Amino acid sequence: MQAIILAAGMGKRLGEYTQNNTKCMVRVGGETLIERVLGQLDKLHLSRIIIVIGYKGAELKEYLSGVSIKTPLVFVENPIYDKTNNIYSLYLAKDYMREQETLLLESDIIMEDAVLKKLVNHPYPDLALVDKYESWMDGTVVTIDEENRIQRFIPNSQFRYEEIPDYYKTVNIYKFSQAFSEHMYVPFLEAYSSALGNNEYYEQVLRVITMLDNSTLRALPLEGEQWYEIDDIQDLDIAESIFTDKQYDLLCSRYGGYWRYPHLLDFCYLVNPYFPNQRLRDELAASFNRLLTEYPSGQNVNNLLAAKDFGVKQEYILVGNGAAELIKALTTQMLGKVGVIRPTFEEYPNRLMPEQVVAYEPKRSDFRYTVDDLMAYFEDKQIWSLVLINPDNPTGNYIPYDDCLRLAQWCQEREIVLVIDESFIDFSCEHPTFLKNAVLSQNDHLVVVKSISKSYGVPGLRLGVLATSNQSLMMNLRREMSIWNINSFGEFFLQILGKYEKAYAQAMEAFREERSHFVKALENIPYLRVLLSEANYVLCEVKERFTPRELAVRLLREYGILIKDCSQKCKGNYIRLAVRDTADNNQLLIALREL
Repeated sequence: MQAIILAAGMGKRLGEYTQNNTKCMVRVGGETLIERVLGQLDKLHLSRIIIVIGYKGAELKEYLSGVSIKTPLVFVENPIYDKTNNIYSLYLAKDYMREQETLLLESDIIMEDAVLKKLVNHPYPDLALVDKYESWMDGTVVTIDEENRIQRFIPNSQFRYEEIPDYYKTVNIYKFSQAFSEHMYVPFLEAYSSALGNNEYYEQVLRVITMLDNSTLRALPLEGEQWYEIDDIQDLDIAESIFTDKQYDLLCSRYGGYWRYPHLLDFCYLVNPYFPNQRLRDELAASFNRLLTEYPSGQNVNNLLAAKDFGVKQEYILVGNGAAELIKALTTQMLGKVGVIRPTFEEYPNRLMPEQVVAYEPKRSDFRYTVDDLMAYFEDKQIWSLVLINPDNPTGNYIPYDDCLRLAQWCQEREIVLVIDESFIDFSCEHPTFLKNAVLSQNDHLVVVKSISKSYGVPGLRLGVLATSNQSLMMNLRREMSIWNINSFGEFFLQILGKYEKAYAQAMEAFREERSHFVKALENIPYLRVLLSEANYVLCEVKERFTPRELAVRLLREYGILIKDCSQKCKGNYIRLAVRDTADNNQLLIALREL
């Protein structure tokens, strides 16, 4: 068996990365694509590796002269690489294909070893590797039948989004028997090139062959094995976050966008797993075209919608592009020292000057604290504001409603602005709210912040609200907001949310029940100490066997599960686990037990 690698292209979409070298010399995790794939192919004990070169071919040959592999390299030059497509590159190597069984690869693919092993070890002789279509994929797709026969090759021009459930993406890695190449592929390649020229793609030949009744080509679907095609700088960025030993750090530094990683199970970021329900999703989808193409309303209308949804006066409430936008605006108004509790959600202190932050750190091993603890500590600290996340993040510590009222009164008497962030309050068993006209009007030193993204399960919409009866502060905050600070999808969600109050309440009941089951199961993991939580996450101490980072890295590498390493934030061996639905939680529990 031999391999043919097509590496003649210019890779223009990678910009500066391919100005002075060919695409396959781009580095991922410090290693070039070509060096990585040659090392993988070398393990297969092939007779030779044929590389079709073109753009910067001399530089590639010189570079590969220093790569240490046992398999002989053969170079085929495409002198008109800038005027042809890959059908001509393969045409130049067609005589090699006639001589023996061939693995055919493109040079811009990065993959784990299991991908090639799956193809080589499969007994069927003529195979096209395919993978279930995902949103990040681009290029030719196919449909296959129950016996993995390829029914159609579908180019971009014929792609239909409504047919996505039936689509498989070609991985651009093939295995051809000598007989298939000699009697079918090469003759058709020659005829196709003669008839239609050399500015085509070799997959067009396969498309024609699959129309024949006697075609022996079959699809081999991948089953979770990782691969990525690198065409531009975003592809390169994503490949870095998948195929390097820094995968965990790189994924965490993205702060989301994990829909680009369809096999990733995210227990790091915090979202309601039971809302919105399907009917709300369908209502949003039904208005998609109009919402996409028309302007949203300005601040006043959106504040009115939020006032309706949360039952407060319009002049008391402000809508933000996520709670993060509101927090940013609020912290610009914090002129003096600000009290915080640590460990906590760092968005507030990170927006302040270090000398402004006065931190209270609970002494208990479970990070619990009470209102009395806070009042005793901050009594003599001369703070301008006090920030309370309730339930707190990442600890899940919860302060009952009446105690929070007592703290609000204490702050009111001392002219301290109390910020209560109740982004996770709806997940608590008591689930009270300070978004009430009576409470706000009686406490003009009270500011309430709520993330709609987290509790209502719509982080992609970026919605949050802030409420206060302090009109001077509210006027300053509104000046910080742009006219159109949320989009039409967020506005429409606020418009229809009231119709789904009952469904939301049912979702929260289902969540609390699932959290109870999840926590009990976690308590049976021998190396975890589970802390009580009233939020949609659980803080756990890792007692033995692993450091938090080791556990996080292994879960990601071996199971595709992302968790939060809280060892630095909590100054100890802690991880934070989001609470998802039963099926997802069971996957994590199985992984933790196996480890």
